[in-house]
Amino acid sequence: MRPTIVLNVVGLTPGMIGEATPNLSRLAAAGGMRPLRTILPAVTCPVQSTFLTGELPSRHGIVGNGWFFRDLSEIFFWRQSNHLVAGDKLWDAGRRRDPAFTCANMFWWYNMYSGADIGVTPRPMYPADGRKIPDCYANPAELRDELTRKFGRFPLFTFWGPATDISSSRWIADATKHVRRTRAPTVTLVYLPHLDYGLQRHGPAHPSIIKDLSDIDAVVGDLIADAERDGTAVIVVSEYGITEVSLPIHVNRALRKARLLAVREEMGREQLDPGASAAFAVSDHQVAHIYVNRKDRQDEVRALIAAMDGVETVLDWEGKAAAGLDHPRSGDLIAVARTDAWFTYYHWLDDDRAPDFARTVEIHRKPGFDPVELFLDPALRWPKLSVGWRLAKRALGFRSLLDVVPLDARLVKGSHGRPVDRPEMGPLLITSCPDLLAAGPVPATMIKQLILDHVFQT
Repeated sequence: MRPTIVLNVVGLTPGMIGEATPNLSRLAAAGGMRPLRTILPAVTCPVQSTFLTGELPSRHGIVGNGWFFRDLSEIFFWRQSNHLVAGDKLWDAGRRRDPAFTCANMFWWYNMYSGADIGVTPRPMYPADGRKIPDCYANPAELRDELTRKFGRFPLFTFWGPATDISSSRWIADATKHVRRTRAPTVTLVYLPHLDYGLQRHGPAHPSIIKDLSDIDAVVGDLIADAERDGTAVIVVSEYGITEVSLPIHVNRALRKARLLAVREEMGREQLDPGASAAFAVSDHQVAHIYVNRKDRQDEVRALIAAMDGVETVLDWEGKAAAGLDHPRSGDLIAVARTDAWFTYYHWLDDDRAPDFARTVEIHRKPGFDPVELFLDPALRWPKLSVGWRLAKRALGFRSLLDVVPLDARLVKGSHGRPVDRPEMGPLLITSCPDLLAAGPVPATMIKQLILDHVFQT
């Protein structure tokens, strides 16, 4: 078996490979590069699950980064258990070929309780006093303390939120090198999210993206050099391309105004009540799952959403089947945004009535994905001082809400989820083994087999 490392450089596209990416450019020139034909929805959890099972969401069941759990009548995002993912996993297929096959999963999602031999994933600690303390979960358990002693605590607050920077991707890369040198897995899966932040904040055409590309290329170059040390094959993939957006679509507000969406009041603030709603949306970038509890109103719901500015199409059961999204977890309807638009989760009509978590980084309580969490509220006169004061109060034992996130969805300039219009704007695959590449775009469903081909040189 040949050791293989798979670098998931989120947001990387063929059009970005150039002067700002010397390490990636060298790998592409010496090996091979192809466009990657991704899936719908082109968001992290479904795409990674397709990469690792070779199946579409209709089979593996991961229909978004989150969905409505019908049996609980609740919406959950960013669950961690691999038991949610159906299908034959990469590590199981590899082990059947050779019982000595091992796999390390460094921050790809659904990392916990999987069949992978090694895993590291974000897992904050939540003491009863309301604090969120950065940490990670590791298998084997002793690896967590080993990595923390060597590299410090995982920098959770630079992994997502207004303070994101290259340090989280660098920590993951350093931890990966340590795992490879101490445990020598056959396949190492590595998640490098840095590009995603600037692309969503500023859009792909912003001048700052050049520095982001240079920064992530340096991290990738370090991992390529480590791979060359022991003859490891290198694969680079990305999950999606990010496109310029200017139009947020407030789909839940439209459903509320049509008296289809229900809210409940808690201490003067409004919470979405999905179980009591005739219809509501679970928004996830440029795709929204529309759950219709009142089936007699489904045609009305579809017409309302299809007429909204920025909505490109609304898929019914037939459309979902054609897209590989006909799974019981999917919405009864699925809305797909136009290239320049994306869906917010906002359901309130007055910002003063928004839930208290709306102005915080709270990826688990929000009933939809919120890229506005990447911003500090421009209305804060002294933003760093405001954050510091709130953190100081927490350190002293006071309960303090870290309410520094704005409620202006127009700040977001990049999004993803729908099919891209041109291949150079979409995801890619680069390999150090060009003889294993066929001509033309590589389907996301072929990544699992391609990884196994690199390992077993078939």
